[in-house]
Amino acid sequence: MKKFTIHIGTIVPINIINIDTDIIIPKQFLKQTTKIGFGENLFYNWKFLDNKEKKINKNFILNNKIFKNSSILITGKNFGCGSSREHAVWALLDYGFKVIIASKFSDIFYNNAINNNLLLIRLPEKTIQKIMLMLQKKKKIKCTVNLIEKKIILLNIEYIFEINPNYRLKLLYGLDNIDLTFKYIKNIINYEKNNQPTYLKNRTLYS
Repeated sequence: MKKFTIHIGTIVPINIINIDTDIIIPKQFLKQTTKIGFGENLFYNWKFLDNKEKKINKNFILNNKIFKNSSILITGKNFGCGSSREHAVWALLDYGFKVIIASKFSDIFYNNAINNNLLLIRLPEKTIQKIMLMLQKKKKIKCTVNLIEKKIILLNIEYIFEINPNYRLKLLYGLDNIDLTFKYIKNIINYEKNNQPTYLKNRTLYS
């Protein structure tokens, strides 16, 4: 997996709460099992006015050329609620999003994001709404997300965020769950050696 340290990209606001996984990627697109190809159908029912002719919805922000290559999404609370489909995370990544910012995420969606190294950042709801107001007055805005220092820089204002240390480590070093486990393998072996039941004493745990 790719390392994530500092990312600079265009930020796009979708100020809607309770965006569920069916909105992110509708169920008719879940037949494939590879992680590639979902991006074109991200927010499908918002991008198009009808399913048959695929008439573009000009009012949907991601159809605006200014935000076409956005890589940072700021959105309403409870993002990713609904079903547990991992495809929602795949679609966001395949579209090109690197960071999602909200005050609250669905727990299952959050775990799916961790497993796929999509950075989710929680900020207080008041802060989210202040940023939304700022973005209404501007058009294309670049945002810096610094995972090393755990901060966001937007319009010369810094926002500090907290993140699970293991999640941060995975992103910084481009690790998956197995890689992360192996980083602690010596600690795991020592723990098991020191906590063996009596009948396993003096036996080799690992060759």
